Amino acid sequence: MLSHEQIWTAIDRLAERHGFSASGLARRAGLDATSFNRSKRVGPDGRKRWPSTESIAKVLVATGANLDDFLRLIEVRTGPARSMIPLIGMTQAGSGRLFTDEGMPTGGPGWEEIEFPDLADDRAFALEVQGDSMAPLYRDGDVLIVSPSASVRKGDRVVVRLEAGEVLAKELKRRTARTIELASLNPDHPDRIISVGEVAWIGRVMWVRQ
Repeated sequence: MLSHEQIWTAIDRLAERHGFSASGLARRAGLDATSFNRSKRVGPDGRKRWPSTESIAKVLVATGANLDDFLRLIEVRTGPARSMIPLIGMTQAGSGRLFTDEGMPTGGPGWEEIEFPDLADDRAFALEVQGDSMAPLYRDGDVLIVSPSASVRKGDRVVVRLEAGEVLAKELKRRTARTIELASLNPDHPDRIISVGEVAWIGRVMWVRQ
């Protein structure tokens, strides 16, 4: 039986084989550009969303592939499960419309992907640290795996995106109905107290790849 992950992996690989992003493949097939975005693969209630047979048929026509080609793109895993996770630089993350209001990556230009052990979290994405503002804990080139859907508690290391576009990686120190207090990871940088109204979303740092 084919899994949810295998079907979406095959679509991603079909897009890559033909030089498209997932969004580009959807457009080429005459579908809405967001049809294959990672944020659309799991519903707000956590239920997995599957691509329709009609959408699969359309991408096969658009690329000239057949069903056998599509099935061959599904890798039978013999080792630890791995996933492709959206990746963007920390500096770039604050610009443009790169995230949804829920903190999910929109895909498309600006986003790349990395392979990472499967976290069983379809909403996870990766941010690459740029510069030394988070040293010594996180250094230039480290990759933070972030989940916008994970629960956040005091003491967690978090990534916070403000409505103004600024992206912060800090430790959650205190949270009230009106403010969020963030402790800096670098002693040379000040802590921050931010109004709840300034916050677009908060994601918990689940893993760090150094």
